[in-house]
Amino acid sequence: MESIFDKIKELREVTSYSKHDQIVVGIINAIDQKIVSPNDLLPSVNQMIQELNFSRETIRKGYGELVDRGVVESKNRIGYYVTNAQTSQFMKVALIMYNLDTFEELFYRNFRKELGQKVHLDVFFHHGSVDVLESTLFQIKGKYGMYVVAPIPHRRTKEILETIPRSNLLIFDRFEQLDGEVSYIAQEFERSTYAVLEALADKIREFGEIIFYHSPKSLDPKEIVSSFKRFLHDYAIQGQIVSEFVPGSVEKGKAYFTLDNYTMWSILKECKSKKFTMGVDVGLLSVNDEPAKEFVDITTYSTDFALMGKLAGQSIMQKQKIQVILPNVLIRRKTL
Repeated sequence: MESIFDKIKELREVTSYSKHDQIVVGIINAIDQKIVSPNDLLPSVNQMIQELNFSRETIRKGYGELVDRGVVESKNRIGYYVTNAQTSQFMKVALIMYNLDTFEELFYRNFRKELGQKVHLDVFFHHGSVDVLESTLFQIKGKYGMYVVAPIPHRRTKEILETIPRSNLLIFDRFEQLDGEVSYIAQEFERSTYAVLEALADKIREFGEIIFYHSPKSLDPKEIVSSFKRFLHDYAIQGQIVSEFVPGSVEKGKAYFTLDNYTMWSILKECKSKKFTMGVDVGLLSVNDEPAKEFVDITTYSTDFALMGKLAGQSIMQKQKIQVILPNVLIRRKTL
């Protein structure tokens, strides 16, 4: 049977955790896994010194933080004991996102609602930079009970995320394969993109060509690129991938596909200036639906970011692992 000491010692493998972090997180994990329960006496400072070889000051500070969180109490001549098994009520959660676009705000609002007001939530942004992601996690290591992270498609991402204990990590938005079991709520791109293009095939044929704006240097999901190429081949539709939108290049009789909102609005602006009718003279497909796109009647395909935020919050509050892949679905409107 595992002990508190086992839960603390297993965190030694997490190089980003200090000894203080190991004590705090290890005891919280022991409570969450019902190794200890309310009113159970915790190991004394001397026992901790003997078993872990940590300094007396480190152990006292670790217990002190647990007392501040309301999870542990200290009684003179008795020691430290568990007072509350509902550690989520005192949990600090770090949410690390790309930025706060409209669709990501949908995730945030529903995530925040599920956590409730008793959970402390701090939000950080990596803006698609793996260096910022790494430095952010290094600076906040051991300070939160849960780390909810939107990973970046980069060769270093796996190594960075491996520093977080599996029980304290939830991946969202994009999937990142890690060693061992990990909780995630991620989008599916490859099959969804192909299915969307397939559903729009007849309409796309009405245009002479479909142009997909995608830069090889971008963070666009590679699965979307491969699905686009496969679709063109399977349906014998004329199309091409262009790395960058050039102002003045929008032509009547063509359809455009972009993952970038700036490019999307630039196309719409140019169509207006050239008096092109959207959906008739020019076709347009975007991703990640949001109220503004609905308002101007843009055809999109999107995952349910509100549901993603809700499921993430529920997983944390119920202390349950989750492994869910959400599809992207077509929302057909005027532009295609």
